[in-house]
Amino acid sequence: MTDLLMYEKECWAQTYQYIAGVDEVGRGCLFGDVVAAAVILPVGLVLEGVDDSKKLSEKKREALYDLIMEQAVAISVGYADAETIDRINIKQAARLAMKKAVLGLPEAADYLLVDAEKVDVELPQLAIIKGDATSQSIAAASIIAKVTRDRLCKGEWEAKYPEYGIAIHKGYATKLHREQITAMGPTPMHRRSFLKNLEVVQQTLF
Repeated sequence: MTDLLMYEKECWAQTYQYIAGVDEVGRGCLFGDVVAAAVILPVGLVLEGVDDSKKLSEKKREALYDLIMEQAVAISVGYADAETIDRINIKQAARLAMKKAVLGLPEAADYLLVDAEKVDVELPQLAIIKGDATSQSIAAASIIAKVTRDRLCKGEWEAKYPEYGIAIHKGYATKLHREQITAMGPTPMHRRSFLKNLEVVQQTLF
């Protein structure tokens, strides 16, 4: 069984106290912002059930979201919108959202554990492949980011563009989503650079 505090323990042993886990969601979507979260948990805290957000049911994610919000030392969320994604590319936009999340923390982090990325801040950090499955801090950030983005999909974004089914597919390239883009064209919140790869929507863009 993976010790989800292995990386955190190494940092604590080096006297780092405010270790922020950092992760993002929505990188592969056709629609909406990429959303990142930074989460600092108390030294030694074990959160039962915390795991990579993709492995958890929506009900479990929601329950853990509340628990993390209650227990964390500090939490911050950062966003990069579709226009930014199209302008600087998705990788750079995801990094920008992560940077915003880290800089927005009400308690400054002294070390970052990042899911397979580098954050453009002057802080010691470790990029961990599959970090959301091996670090509790990154998993917590993954849950905060995922629930935050899903709530936007089901709430504000669904209300703004009800014909596209955003609440159902969360902006991913499902058959329904592609059909609605073909039928009605892309919204201002669609990532134009992503749509160019979809043959089904070529005629709506060019």
